[in-house]
Amino acid sequence: VLRLEAQRARVTSLVTGDAGGGTPLRAARAERRAMHAVEPSSDSDEEYSEVYSEDMEVETSWIQWFCNLKGNEFFCEVDEDYIQDDFNLTGLSTQVPYYEHALNMILDFDDQDDQLPEDHQPLVETAAQMLYGLIHARFILTSRGMSSMLDKYNHLTYGTCPMASCDSMGQAVLPIGMSDQLRQSAAKVYCSRCREVYFPKSSRLEALDGAYFGTSFAHLFLLTYPHLVPQESPRLYVPRVYGFKIHKSVKEVLRRQRDQRELEKKQREQLAMQQHSQAQQGAGHEDGKLQ
Repeated sequence: VLRLEAQRARVTSLVTGDAGGGTPLRAARAERRAMHAVEPSSDSDEEYSEVYSEDMEVETSWIQWFCNLKGNEFFCEVDEDYIQDDFNLTGLSTQVPYYEHALNMILDFDDQDDQLPEDHQPLVETAAQMLYGLIHARFILTSRGMSSMLDKYNHLTYGTCPMASCDSMGQAVLPIGMSDQLRQSAAKVYCSRCREVYFPKSSRLEALDGAYFGTSFAHLFLLTYPHLVPQESPRLYVPRVYGFKIHKSVKEVLRRQRDQRELEKKQREQLAMQQHSQAQQGAGHEDGKLQ
């Protein structure tokens, strides 16, 4: 009972502290903990202890809570065993601030001996999101990660290809990043049918950093599951005017005319620069004669 009261007091302090100006993520985390707080009853101590133990068994982990947040359904749940292996986290400590504290938060480890001031907590929570995203990019390259992403792919979690011919076939797409480094590019989607990269239809997916999925996952995924690669390529659109195809020679003539206009524009700019330079030189000579 004393341990439960201590837990309830901690949850209350978290909720009260966040109400005074905390971030939405902190408020959601406090709410997650508060959901598992057990209200005391007038029953016997034995029944009270039983309810408490059952409630603690169903408490969700930080990873489950984070992946269930709106906008985070694009992440799969990384196994804690994978995160606890230091080899899998090689190099991440230099990319994420407050690395140790962020890692402890992800693993639900409360280190009482290394507490940061309360005003640093929002920074740790942001760092935890970044760290989880980078770990996620590595985990989805493993067999267990591939299996989790396969379920999301089959359920069209990342949407369908925006290309008309692919969209009509319900072609699913895969998340992809243009860089493996943070803050370089937002997440995009890759279509295995037309082999093109597009902006995702979901604004929530586009809001995620592309480094959370990496540059290699989509292609390694299709090598792992080759039966998902469409055998037929999409039919290319053919421009027509009144039902007749536009002859290639027309495009060639238009291209030449465009190139000619660009060349003439550059020549005029170069001529104007030369005339301006000559005028400045002439003005300099006149000043010298006057002196």
